[in-house]
Order: sequence, then C-alpha cells, then structure tokens
Amino acid sequence: MSSFGERSRRWPGVLALALVLPLAGCATDSGRPDAAPPSSGSSATSGGTGGDTGGDTGGGTGTGTAAPGTREQLRVDGDVRQYLLHRPASTPASSAADGPRPLVVAFHGRGADAAELRAKTRLEKAATARGMLVAFPEGLGHGWGAGTRATKQRPDPERDVRFTEALVEHLVRTERADPERVYVAGFSNGGSMALRVAAERPGLLAGAASVSGQLPTGDAAVEPTGPVPVMVVYGADDPVRPLAGLPSPPPDPEEPILPTRSARDTAAAFAAAGGAGEPVTREEEGYDRTVWRFGTGAPGGARRPDGTVRLLVVEDAGHTWPGSTVPPPEGFGPVSKALDATDTILDFFADPGPGR
Repeated sequence: MSSFGERSRRWPGVLALALVLPLAGCATDSGRPDAAPPSSGSSATSGGTGGDTGGDTGGGTGTGTAAPGTREQLRVDGDVRQYLLHRPASTPASSAADGPRPLVVAFHGRGADAAELRAKTRLEKAATARGMLVAFPEGLGHGWGAGTRATKQRPDPERDVRFTEALVEHLVRTERADPERVYVAGFSNGGSMALRVAAERPGLLAGAASVSGQLPTGDAAVEPTGPVPVMVVYGADDPVRPLAGLPSPPPDPEEPILPTRSARDTAAAFAAAGGAGEPVTREEEGYDRTVWRFGTGAPGGARRPDGTVRLLVVEDAGHTWPGSTVPPPEGFGPVSKALDATDTILDFFADPGPGR
C-alpha cells in the first residue's frame, strides 16, 4: 500500500471532540496511514497499484481467507477517486465459473481512511466467508458529504452520492458484483453517508447499515424516498454524537458540523418510507432491539417484501464499533463486546426479514 504521512491529533476531552466533528460524526485512530496522491487514471478504469494488506490482523468469521486487498482508482466528475477492493480468495474475478457476488461498500469515518475502517471492522474477513466483494472508498478530505447543505469545503453536496453510484456500476461491470445484492455500511460520518445513499437511492441497494451515524436534519436534511432494509447500531452512551441526536451542533472553524436527528427518529424515517407498522422492541443481552416490518403495499416493496428496519441500542457503548478489537481514541467511550456489529450487519444483509 502507498505510505501515508502521519497527521497529529489531540482529543483533550469530549467538548473538544464535538468541536471538531464535521458532517455527521467522526472516527479516527492514532497513527492513521494516508493514501499517496493518486496517479492519473482513465475514466471508468480501475488502476490497481499493488497489494494492500495493512490492518489485516486477527481472526475472521468462518473459514474463508481474504485475498490481499488492492488499491484501485476510478475517475468520477473529474476526480480520481481511490478505494480498497477485497475479493473472496475462493472466487477470483478471472473465473468464468463464478456467478455474480454480493457487494458491500463501506464508508470510513471523518478524519479516517479506508484502511482504518478495515482494521476496525475486519469486514473483509467476515465478508470473505460469505463470498462477498467489499469496497472501502476514500472520502475527499477524509470525510463524506452526508448532508444536502452546500458548504465552502463541499460546494457540491451531491458529489459523493454520484461517486457511490459510479463505483457500484463499475464493480458490477468489472468484478461481477450482483446488482440485486448491493449493500452500503459505514461508521460515524461514513454511517451517515450510507444512510444518505439508502435514503436517496433506495433502488440501488438491497440493504444499508450505519454504526454511530444518523440522518442529517435542518438545512442539511436527508429524507428517505423509498423502502430499503436498514439497520442502525448505536451506543447508548455515545459522548460524541449522542443517541438523542445533535440538533444544534457547535460551530467548527474547519468544516461545518451538520445537525442530526436521533438514532430512533433516523430508523423511524426509513420505516415510514417502507410503509412499516408499529415497532416491536425486545431486550437482548447487552442491547435493545427495535424492529419495524415493512408494509406489503409499500412502493417498490416487492424487492424485499419481508424487509425490516432495525435499531440496536447497545449498552455500555460509546462512539465505537461494537465487537472491534481496535482501541478507540480517548473520549469516544467504551467498545461493547456484547455484540459483534460486523457479523450482525452481514447477517442482516443476508436476511433482513422479521428477526423476532
């Protein structure tokens, strides 16, 4: 992998954290490797620059072994965008016998990068056991345009949505990704980005999941426009972007912090778009699970007639990825071990039904 320069960070306390969290949240670990400037690439052409194995430590789910990831490029809107791509080792892209494979597009948090999210989640290892492709795209300026408000830093708030669409189309064409089994997931600002794609492009996806991310509101509001199965995983004790949302964020000198609705209101908005009935809440060991089941008459509901929206509120969890072995930055709160968010999300993608 191309080496990155180190960027120093200071997290003196939760207040300071809140003041530097743009968009819909932040995720960063100390010692973040950064991507080298991309070389020139042609439109709609991936130009892998070699193997990328950083962060592939520890065990995974099942018996599959992930092939080394490659750093790829795709030109979109005049920008050469980078992403890490992981292919299941047992089904190389060159094999004509392989059928289309599910695809997960995973968005990192604000201030982080693709390699950091991969290390935090071990998503590619769990996905390999399920025969899934995983793409970890890199955000511009280490963040995502998760809201609809144009800012000085992000004057075109639709750019990342178009990039996601182009990336999916590219991987369907070049990597045999199954267009009927495309999923998005993300953490913090990346979780909010996944929710935005699900809200604005429900026909593109078969499911979406967010950890520590909420829908923007106010003048940056994102509203779901159609039924898509969604899972929201949230720490009950999140000190950075509270469970109840952040309707009036403090100012930030670098990039405006977007207001967000609560985690429950976020899930309920997707439930309403799917014509869901009243939710059912159950206490599980270490978390509460609330499930909305889609109505059979929801527009477009035939694609997922048994689909649900689920909210998992995890006890003793902060602004963190439940089940991760990567220590969070100071002030982000504890990491719950009561739930493995990676396996839980991938299981949900495979079966987004009632789950009761």
